[in-house]
Amino acid sequence: MKVTRRKALLSASAFVGASVLPLRVMEGRAAAQQVPAKTDIASEPVSLSDFEVMARQRIPHMAYEFVAGGAADEHTIRWNREALDKIRLRPRILIDVSKVDTRVSLFGQEMPFPILLAPTAYHRAIHPEGEVATAKGAGAVAATYVVSSATTTPLEEIARVATHPLWFQMYVQSDRGFTRDLVHLAEATGCRALCITVDTPVLGARNRQQRVKFELPPGVKTPYLFDVNTGRGAIMRPQREIVTWKDIDWLRSFARVPVLLKGILNPDDADQAVRAGASGIIVSNHGGRNLDTVPATADVLPQVADKVAGRVPILMDGGIRRGTDVLKALALGAKAVLIGRPYCYGLGVAGAEGVSRVVSIPRTEFEMAMALTGRSSITSIDRSVLWPASQ
Repeated sequence: MKVTRRKALLSASAFVGASVLPLRVMEGRAAAQQVPAKTDIASEPVSLSDFEVMARQRIPHMAYEFVAGGAADEHTIRWNREALDKIRLRPRILIDVSKVDTRVSLFGQEMPFPILLAPTAYHRAIHPEGEVATAKGAGAVAATYVVSSATTTPLEEIARVATHPLWFQMYVQSDRGFTRDLVHLAEATGCRALCITVDTPVLGARNRQQRVKFELPPGVKTPYLFDVNTGRGAIMRPQREIVTWKDIDWLRSFARVPVLLKGILNPDDADQAVRAGASGIIVSNHGGRNLDTVPATADVLPQVADKVAGRVPILMDGGIRRGTDVLKALALGAKAVLIGRPYCYGLGVAGAEGVSRVVSIPRTEFEMAMALTGRSSITSIDRSVLWPASQ
């Protein structure tokens, strides 16, 4: 079976047939989801919260609950937002902000703005075109899309439509040969970086997901999470052993692109990640989906940034909904941020165009926030843009 899996992994055609819904099914699902015409999306949503309201009404209830839900009582999901909301900005006036430069460079890749699309699972449960639509939408606004290893579309199909660099998120699976081949496939299809999720030795208590008995639509599979791609509606999980630091050493020994560790909250873990040779770290609590009552990412980011002390780039996800959130994260030490749930809502509401709009809104808000706080470039953003907590 291992040989077969590796051969299947390296052969795009093995998964293309299983991953594409028949046209009639796709059309039926699109109608059921009431995806609006392009003229609708141009005028309706003006903030990312608008997309969530629309998605609740327009995508299948089961899919909405999967995207929106978190672990246990979902305290951490709430804290992610509250932590950002309570941070106050400290503007400066009479500064020339006639030109605002939002460009940032990560691992030799220049990005026009510091907002990436976080890895999220099962896009074809949200929209018939799935990850293909996500890649098109990201490319249209020059956003870097981090493809999840729980993609429901083969990497080759995604890369074929991508017009902007992709990254790839993955778990170290128990079949190390499969993991190695998956790294090589990601590199061969042009992925510029690997994001290794390190905070999920097991899944958390996802009660909301359990209550709706979430399952994938008929015919939808995940090419890169094997052994459970059987049976109607099976939920695909990576078959993996407990991963330790030695596995990161092993993976780095053959990866030819930067390796980031995603899921770091503890400053000591961040320090060890740097010493272990990680190219970057992503401060993340898995969107509050694994261990409830861990702190908000915005609360731990300053400690992590102080510990890392500029040795590698730090990215952050968790609760980003506004351009002011992006500004705050950069002021606290992040080089860029990732958004997850909002673009899934955009995907469900309007496919590729919805994804593009979800990126464009906070990008524009970020430019506004920089100008209104007197910051004309990314390099001018530091903790002085934040109002002291004691005042």
